[in-house]
Amino acid sequence: GDEGGRPTYNAKSCFETFPFPQGLTPADTAHQQTETVQGGALIPAQSFKENEPAGLENSAQTATKSIATKNVAIQIAIAARRLNDLREAWLNPLEWTRRVPEVIPLGMEASPYPDRIEPKPGLSEADMKALQKRTLTNLYNLRPAWLAAAHETLDAAVAAAYGWADYSPAMTNDEILQRLLALNLARA
Repeated sequence: GDEGGRPTYNAKSCFETFPFPQGLTPADTAHQQTETVQGGALIPAQSFKENEPAGLENSAQTATKSIATKNVAIQIAIAARRLNDLREAWLNPLEWTRRVPEVIPLGMEASPYPDRIEPKPGLSEADMKALQKRTLTNLYNLRPAWLAAAHETLDAAVAAAYGWADYSPAMTNDEILQRLLALNLARA
């Protein structure tokens, strides 16, 4: 969108036109069930058949394509979970923080909210100041090697989902965006 000459975020123009990898186009996620895979990563609990391209000759081809698509989704989920776990460990180190269960709303058996993360009682002033500096902005400004490697793994898994066998971490953002635009135009 455009508001007063400034570009604005618009979910319809950003996501409804985004060229997701074939077979991984997200459905309505409001009531989506998930399946836990390796390392606690989650993928949609679906057969992956309903999003497959039409025209497959037989059920054996459809099953093979469905398995391949699910494997791609699993690799992305594992890489994304690993990246998130690494960031969370840096942001909220166990030696400085504790998790406190959120309140359970009346009429519910469990809280739908994530645990609160709080500084451990008795934390020294120096540790408290160090903890306060643990922000995503500061982490990405530091860009430690483990963070860059986790992003490269996730990027490679996503590139594989698009079928980009020639992908490398050296590929520029412009080249990636050109490919996505071409894919978007081809599907439109």
